[in-house]
Amino acid sequence: MLAADEAYAPEAERDAVTELSCTPEETFAALPRDPAQAILVKYLSRRFLIAGVATERMVGAAYSAAREVGLDPLLVLAVISVESRFNPIAESVMGAKGLMQIIPRFHPVKVLAAGGESALWDPERNIEIGAWILQEYVYRTGTLEAGLQFYNGAFGDASALYARKVMTERDRLSDVVHGGGTVATLALRGG
Repeated sequence: MLAADEAYAPEAERDAVTELSCTPEETFAALPRDPAQAILVKYLSRRFLIAGVATERMVGAAYSAAREVGLDPLLVLAVISVESRFNPIAESVMGAKGLMQIIPRFHPVKVLAAGGESALWDPERNIEIGAWILQEYVYRTGTLEAGLQFYNGAFGDASALYARKVMTERDRLSDVVHGGGTVATLALRGG
């Protein structure tokens, strides 16, 4: 009889298939995140009181969607900030849903192409659809200001209040990224 410390398992037969299947999968180091995104994640997470991981997903999705449609990622983030304050389950009385406050009845083809109305509650999909809509409006109206106004349903507002609000937020985010002023300093220091 063997004592517990002398017990052993019998050697398993090893062949090429067993050898490969028992080999741990290679792990890849994550690609280094863009320093601008890291700064924005920290700033937005603190400003809107949201978890860093969730903020990182939203910032990454905004950068990806903006790149896909040819928009400034800071503009997309500014729209999210103004529209929903980074609340992925925001819903307006008009039926606008998610981060970029998309109204499904105005964009049935895009919503269907994204997987239906439930896709609007997925932060990444919502940002993709919203960026696509915003880019289309900018193209259709001919200017960024008019495109923003159209996105908000305020095309007839001669004062362009919505567009000015978004652009002010975009400038704030740019200051954070480029280290201009106390906003960026506070974001970097964690204040």
